[in-house]
Amino acid sequence: MSGPSVLFIGGSGIISAACVREAVEQGFDVTVLNRGETDKRPIPEAVTRLQADVSDRTALEGAIGDRRWDVVVDFVAFTPDQVQRDVEIFTGRTRQYVFISSASAYQTPATHLPITESTPLKNPFWQYSRDKIACEDLLTKAYREDDFPMTIIRPSHTYDETLVPFSGGWTVLGRMRAGKPVVVCGDGSSLWTITHARDFAVGFVGLLDRAEAIGEAFHITGDEAPTWDRIAHELAAAAGVEDLEIVHVPSDAIDALDADWGASLLGDKANTSVFDNTKVQTLVPEFAQTTSIRQGAREIVAWFDADPSRQVTDERLDGLMDQLVERWRVR
Repeated sequence: MSGPSVLFIGGSGIISAACVREAVEQGFDVTVLNRGETDKRPIPEAVTRLQADVSDRTALEGAIGDRRWDVVVDFVAFTPDQVQRDVEIFTGRTRQYVFISSASAYQTPATHLPITESTPLKNPFWQYSRDKIACEDLLTKAYREDDFPMTIIRPSHTYDETLVPFSGGWTVLGRMRAGKPVVVCGDGSSLWTITHARDFAVGFVGLLDRAEAIGEAFHITGDEAPTWDRIAHELAAAAGVEDLEIVHVPSDAIDALDADWGASLLGDKANTSVFDNTKVQTLVPEFAQTTSIRQGAREIVAWFDADPSRQVTDERLDGLMDQLVERWRVR
């Protein structure tokens, strides 16, 4: 007898790939629907593959045909029109629809810590977060008025071995190894919750096919909240860099130079974020943080070192970092 059926729309991203693997390990009958264009994170053999460009509604409906699933998870819905499409397509075809929102939807900056699921949703700095809030509003209305069986999940900063947790990715590690200063927002002392994808996946899969999760929102985050300076030092140590130089730059100064980078700081990473995970742990007591940022940093460096072709410097961002260092470095 097979386990509950689940459709993952997406499935090759940092969070979704880990959740696909965990769902297979837990005995779910897993189907993945995406464009099939990346093998960066291999999908397990046991998974059923469907291929379509999700942005093409006709192609999406053609790929899923008349199939039904116990659970449908959309990892690539970011705007209300995309969520509305899902509501229309999957009404009556699933017992649980799971939307991936974002912890950056919470009030920014928070007026009190730790952040709980009852913290208000309000982010005046980042359009990405406002779009996620609008998606949540649409789903809440669909649940209240039409009994649409939704669950909302809010990840915070979630990473795996392929993701350096600083803007610029490898660029930052490359600067460290070249002896160049790295830019850290603010004074580097704000606390930042960072969660490994394989830990997130345990909490996430534990909420699938759960009647108690319908109509509810959960964040799923680690319990470790290092400072940004410590995250930088852990990466440097893993990269074999002993004399790391950090240059602290105000987030609004970064925003003035690069609006996208600035929005991701002012609307998210520059603010101390510490979360209370009681709600998810009540339903999924096995959820816990097992991977520290120290271990995660080692895995990141090992992944980049395993294939030099992964070590791609973002020349534009590298140049911006040089400008910021020149302006803000303490002589």
